[in-house]
Amino acid sequence: MDGQATPRAWELVLARVEADLRAGRLAPGDRLAPERELAAQLGVGRSSVREALRVLEVLGLLRTATGSGPTSGAMIVAAPRGGLSALLRLQVAATGFPVADVVRTRIALETAAVEVLAGAPDRDTASARAVLDAMDAEGLSVEEFLALDAQLHLALTEASGNVVAAAMMEGMRTAIESYVVAGAQAMDDWTATAARLRVEHRRIVEAVEAGDGETAHRLVRDHIARYYADAGLAHPRNGEDTAW
Repeated sequence: MDGQATPRAWELVLARVEADLRAGRLAPGDRLAPERELAAQLGVGRSSVREALRVLEVLGLLRTATGSGPTSGAMIVAAPRGGLSALLRLQVAATGFPVADVVRTRIALETAAVEVLAGAPDRDTASARAVLDAMDAEGLSVEEFLALDAQLHLALTEASGNVVAAAMMEGMRTAIESYVVAGAQAMDDWTATAARLRVEHRRIVEAVEAGDGETAHRLVRDHIARYYADAGLAHPRNGEDTAW
């Protein structure tokens, strides 16, 4: 015995789909073989095939339609972001992540995102600008302000065009909001802090719009690290930029 567990039947189906995708035998828009055919090819029960298809659908890699005809069955789709974000949100909810690790990961993802965005000839900051304007509204509660804060950071990451980074940011959003709200409650003068955050946000967006990736990188790093330090939470070791 080699000590390795025998793959469950539905895992064989997933492995087959993965292998076909890697080899180019399947691509987005293609339909999988019918359940009965897949079950026969792999020597597993149809219930195992259905279980594997449900997993792929949750992951955002598959869309299934019931009935008969050309539109029925399971089709490969190229939209994994929703599934990745959902799985990360579940992991955050189940185990929680150390605040320091969230901070380091945010800095790694967001500094890279704004640097790429600043260097893009067709950079688009319209969504970020809209959130900035919303954050200037009077009478925002702490929770409303910080929800917009999270949306701003996500908007900049999305605008960079890195769908994996955007999915990770979206998946961590609940964790981020919970930590920043806890931090805000520990601050003596939230009004002054919110005013400072508004200024820092606009400077970040302005640096991106000016095509100054180096400054945008530095501003994002300092912005995130300072908030966590001021809130008495956690911040990166020795000012490092990486997530680890």
